[in-house]
Amino acid sequence: MSIDHTRQTTLITGASAGIGAALARRLAERGTDLVLVARRTERLDALATELREEYGAGVDTVSADLGRPDAGRELAAEVDRRGLRVTGLVNNAGIGSDGAFADQGPERIEALLTLNVTALVDVTRAFIGRLSAAPGGYLVNVASAAAYQPIPGMAVYAASKAFVLNFTEALWWETRESGLRTLAFSPGLTRSEFFDGIGTDGYGGGFQTPDEVARALIRALDRRRSAPSAVSRVSTALSAGVARILGRRTAVLVTASAAGSATLVRKRRPIGA
Repeated sequence: MSIDHTRQTTLITGASAGIGAALARRLAERGTDLVLVARRTERLDALATELREEYGAGVDTVSADLGRPDAGRELAAEVDRRGLRVTGLVNNAGIGSDGAFADQGPERIEALLTLNVTALVDVTRAFIGRLSAAPGGYLVNVASAAAYQPIPGMAVYAASKAFVLNFTEALWWETRESGLRTLAFSPGLTRSEFFDGIGTDGYGGGFQTPDEVARALIRALDRRRSAPSAVSRVSTALSAGVARILGRRTAVLVTASAAGSATLVRKRRPIGA
């Protein structure tokens, strides 16, 4: 059964720009109330004002650094303090990096794993009980097309998103009897701040806009038959299927060629989202 978005209050992390902001707009358009979470207070407040004026949505903003210890529990405590009843959660916040692993600074690696893995698990654990109890509740963890295969030149990032994919698919099984709709959603290449300061050179394939990704996410969420995971476009599903069929050695070699890994490992500047 499709979700009645007019009865939802959805918390979105990483909501100040890119996919998070686009998703907030599309959900507000459907009548969802929102709790927007990110570090950049000014951007959150500007987006909240836009959504209230354009769609009449109820919007709360929470400025939070999810890279801090106990981020999920602190966020849940703040939601409770404000008397908000969250029924949907989209864990969208994340950062990335490319280049040869040996050239990555340990602080950057730790920050990536903390936000992409530790914080996502912590926020999910803090909210999953209330989501399961809510009629029509849902949990979406944003993974990536990179989750489906190892990617030389993006080794840590791709592995972190593989964790998100496998973790969320396991939760789909664990929560399937509760009525909670649980989904790992994997965008492909998306034109967003993820690539600020580094450009898109070396990344093959067509880029989607954040709005295209947001619309695809909502379509996946609204499907009558709940699936543990979905991708933003057909080409991602096809490449993921091929990677699973190939032997491990061949899969790495093919992926490295398709991803332009020889170019990626020569990069030195990190990217963030």
